[in-house]
Amino acid sequence: MRVHVAEETTDEEASAIAAAVAAHLDQTVEVYVGDAETPTVTESSGTESPPDDDLGPTDRERELLEQIADIERGGPEKYRERLGEQGKLFVRDRLELWFGVEGIGFEDGTFAAFDADERLPADGLLTGAATFEGRKLHFMANDFTVKAGSMAERGVEKFLRMQQRALKTGRPVLYLMDSSGGRIDQQSGFFANREGIGKYYYNHSMLSGRVPQICVLYGPCIAGAAYTPVFADFTIMVEGMSAMAIASPRMVEMVTGETIDMQELGGARMHATESGSADLVARDEEHARELVAELIQYLPANSDETPPRIDPTPPARSPDGIDSVVPQSPNKGYDMRDVIERVVDRESFFELQPDYGAEILTGFAHVDGRVIGIVANQPAQRAGAIFPDAAEKAAGFVWTCDAYNVPLLYLCDTPGFMAGSQVEKEGILEQGKKMIYATSAATVPKQCVVVRKAYGAGIYAMSGPAYDPESTIALPSGEIAIMGPEAAVNAVYANRLADIDDEEARAAKERQLREEFREQIDVRRMASDVVIDEIVPPSALREELAERFAFYADVEKQRPSKKHGTVL
Repeated sequence: MRVHVAEETTDEEASAIAAAVAAHLDQTVEVYVGDAETPTVTESSGTESPPDDDLGPTDRERELLEQIADIERGGPEKYRERLGEQGKLFVRDRLELWFGVEGIGFEDGTFAAFDADERLPADGLLTGAATFEGRKLHFMANDFTVKAGSMAERGVEKFLRMQQRALKTGRPVLYLMDSSGGRIDQQSGFFANREGIGKYYYNHSMLSGRVPQICVLYGPCIAGAAYTPVFADFTIMVEGMSAMAIASPRMVEMVTGETIDMQELGGARMHATESGSADLVARDEEHARELVAELIQYLPANSDETPPRIDPTPPARSPDGIDSVVPQSPNKGYDMRDVIERVVDRESFFELQPDYGAEILTGFAHVDGRVIGIVANQPAQRAGAIFPDAAEKAAGFVWTCDAYNVPLLYLCDTPGFMAGSQVEKEGILEQGKKMIYATSAATVPKQCVVVRKAYGAGIYAMSGPAYDPESTIALPSGEIAIMGPEAAVNAVYANRLADIDDEEARAAKERQLREEFREQIDVRRMASDVVIDEIVPPSALREELAERFAFYADVEKQRPSKKHGTVL
C-alpha cells in the first residue's frame, strides 16, 4: 500500500505513520513524502501471509506425505488393538500425551528400514527432540506394534545418534521404553559391532552425570533393553504394566528350572521394594508423566548448570512445631517427614525410592525456592538404624545430587549402622563405605543437622563435622556419641553393676550412670568444645537453613587431583 504525506513531514513522522498503518491494515506500507518518486519509509506488519500464487504441492510431495502418514500408523492393526487390552497407548499417542500436538520439534529416522523386506515402520523406534514442561530434551520411544518394540540395526543406529547428540547439546534425555530386547532373528549387524547395541551402555556411561537421563517403562523390558532403565538417573515403572529382567520367565525356567511370572520376576513392586532399581511407581501412563513433570523441575539441563529457582512458599506446617515432633527419648520413634514438611517449602518434598531402604529418606525439595537434596534418617523405621539397602540408596542419591549441583541437607537421627550376622552377609561394610565415600567426595554445599541421636559411624555417613559440611548445626534434642547411653553403660560398667546385689539399688545406679553419660554427649557439650557450629532453636531451623544455603551457594571445594576413586 502506498501512502502520500505532505512535503514538510519529517522522516521520524513518516516512520511513525508507516508503522501505524502497517500494523492496522496488516500489510506492507510505503510512505512517500511530497512528490518523491521513491518511498521514504517502507514498513511491514511482520504477520502478512505470503502472496498467493498458482503453485501448490506436487505429486512428488504428496507421495512423500502419504508415505510418512503410512509409517506413522505403526505396525499391524491387530497389535495396536492389543495395546488397549494391556492398558497402553500407541507410541505416537503416548508422545502426544507427553509433548502435546505442537511439542515435538522434530523426529529423526522416520524412514529407517523403509526398504526392508517386511513392514518395519521407523524400525520400531522413534527418536527426536521435544519440549516438555518448558524444557528442551531428546527423546526415544519404542513402538511395541513393530516386533514388540525389539531393537535391530537401523533402530540401534537412531538410538546411538540420539545419545551422541545429547552429549553435544547438553540437554536431558527421556527414554520411553517398551522393548522386548534385541531382534534375535536380525542380530547380524548390530549386536556385537563397535557401533552396535553394546554402545548404548557406553553412551549411557558417558552421559551419566553429564545430563539427566530419565527412563519410563511401559512393558516387559528384557535382557539388553533392561539396562537402559538401570543406567538412567531416574527410573519410573508403571504398576502392573512394567517389568524388567535379565531374562524372560521362559528363559529363567530353561536355565534354572524356576517357574515364575513376569511381575514376580521383575515387576514394578519388586524393583521398588527389593532391588531398588525403580525410583518411582506410577499408577498408569498419565501418572507417569505427572511424576516426571514434577521431577524435572528440580534438575538442571546438565552438569554445567544449577537447578532452577522458583518463587518460595511457606512450609505446609509451622516450624514452631518442630521441637514437639521430636521426642525427648532417643529411643522413641517418629516420622522424620513431619520435620521435613516444617522445614521445606509447601508440598515440595519429592521423595525417591520411598519403599526401598526405608530407614533413610531421600528426595528433592525447595527451601526458600532453592532446590536441595535431602538425606534423612527415618526413626519410624527400625529406629533409623542404617541397613545395607538404605546405605546404598543414600550413596546413589548423594552421587546424583553432586553430579547435578544440588546442595545437600542431612537430617541426622540414627543409632548408627546396623550390626549382626545378617547385615554382614548383606554387605553392611561395603554399602556403608559407599555412603561415606559419596558424602566425602561430594563438592556441593552440605548442611548437617543433628536432630536427635548421632551415634557411632552414623555421624560420619550423615556428613558430620569431619566430612566437610559447610555447617554442622544441632537442635537442643541432639546427642553425639560413639554409642547410645544404654549400650555405653552396659559396655563400660557391666561388671560394676553386676556386683550390686540389691536389684533396686542396681537399677538406680544404672539410671545415674546413664544420665551422666547423656550429659557428656549432649550437644551443648559438643558446642562448648566447638565440635558443632551452632545449636539452633527448632522453630528457627527453616530460616537458619535458608540463610546458610544462600550464603554458601557459590562455595568451591577442592578434591585431590586424580583419575577417580576406587570405591563403587
